Amino acid sequence: MEMFLALGAVLACMGVILGAFGAHALKDKFASSHYAAIWETAVQYQMYHALAIIGLGILSNEALLGSSSLLSWAGYLMFTGIVFFSGSLYVLAVTGVKKLGAITPIGGMLFIFAWGLVAIAAFS
Repeated sequence: MEMFLALGAVLACMGVILGAFGAHALKDKFASSHYAAIWETAVQYQMYHALAIIGLGILSNEALLGSSSLLSWAGYLMFTGIVFFSGSLYVLAVTGVKKLGAITPIGGMLFIFAWGLVAIAAFS
C-alpha cells in the first residue's frame, strides 16, 4: 500500500503547512480566538488521520497484517473524513459561515467507521 504511505505523508506535510499558516499568516485574520481554535482542531484531526493512513500503509504489508480490503476502505474513509471534517473546519474558520458546521459531523462519522474497520481487520 505505497499509495497510503505517500498519501499520508502528503496529508501530514499539508497539516504542518496549514498549522504554520494558521499560526502565522492567519493569526490576525481570524474574527476571534474561537475561529483560531477551530483551525487548530482541523489541523490536529488532519495530522492524526494522516499518521493513521501511514500506519494503514504499513499494516497493509502482507508480512504484518496481510492485505485487507477492510484496511483499504479504512484508508479511503480516513482520507474522505479529512476532506469533510478538516476541510469544513478550515473554511468555517476563515469565512465564519456557520452552516459549514453541518458538514463536519459527516467527516467525524467517516473517521468512526474507518477506525471500526481497522478494529475488525485486526480481529479477523
